[in-house]
Amino acid sequence: MNGLAAAAVLLGLVVVATAAGLVWRARTGRARRMTGGRTIAASDVGADAFGTGATLLQFSTEFCAPCRSTARVLGEIGSTTDGVEHVEIDLTDRPDLAGRFGILQTPTTFVLDAAGAVHARIGGAVRADEVRSALDDLLGRDRVRTD
Repeated sequence: MNGLAAAAVLLGLVVVATAAGLVWRARTGRARRMTGGRTIAASDVGADAFGTGATLLQFSTEFCAPCRSTARVLGEIGSTTDGVEHVEIDLTDRPDLAGRFGILQTPTTFVLDAAGAVHARIGGAVRADEVRSALDDLLGRDRVRTD
């Protein structure tokens, strides 16, 4: 292979890798609405209780850096929104849950209604506006209060 062909192959690889990275970046942290999804009980994941209005169920691992920032965002939203609780499950302690719920990356967050039905799934570090939007849809509010 001559130098020009090698450069063309290298350039092609860079373009494909860049495109894949941009697609991944655009999708991570976004809430995907779920319909006809499963129902999760607090006892299924070893939690004491879920929220009376909604639950932000976060699956994390011990050494996951984005999990810590996600926990802060979800904790703040849960503490400032009536009826919403944040529950964090460490998959290091419960690896069985990863297969059971199809968790392929951490953090992964489920937005559950009061009955435990999954209404949205967020892969990667959450975006606060995405979480609030999912809660708005779920709770039938114009805007989730942040005060």
